[in-house]
Amino acid sequence: VQLVESGGGLVQPGGSLRLSCVASGFRFSSYPMRWYRQAPGKERELVAAITSAGGSMNYADSVKGRFTISRENAKNTVYLQMNSLKPEDTAVYYCYVPYVLRDYWGQGTQVTVSS
Repeated sequence: VQLVESGGGLVQPGGSLRLSCVASGFRFSSYPMRWYRQAPGKERELVAAITSAGGSMNYADSVKGRFTISRENAKNTVYLQMNSLKPEDTAVYYCYVPYVLRDYWGQGTQVTVSS
């Protein structure tokens, strides 16, 4: 199982970024996917989750209305569209899948929101 994130970077407050996570090594279309984030000195927190077919999504209260999780099963890819970014969104963002009783994480992509 491999998860590779991309799309992070430096953005001004109010700006947007789209993160991507390309998965391999398992039947992507059969598994729910999640995005987590970890800010310096803080615990890793769940940001968004999506079911295997993409029919249901859940979000942390802190990002509701600003972030959108989606997936393209034909491309083995899950996305996180982040709009109206705030300095408190600064963190390393990780893609995650629970597979065969194990947790798999990507390497993370840094998102920095600063003027």
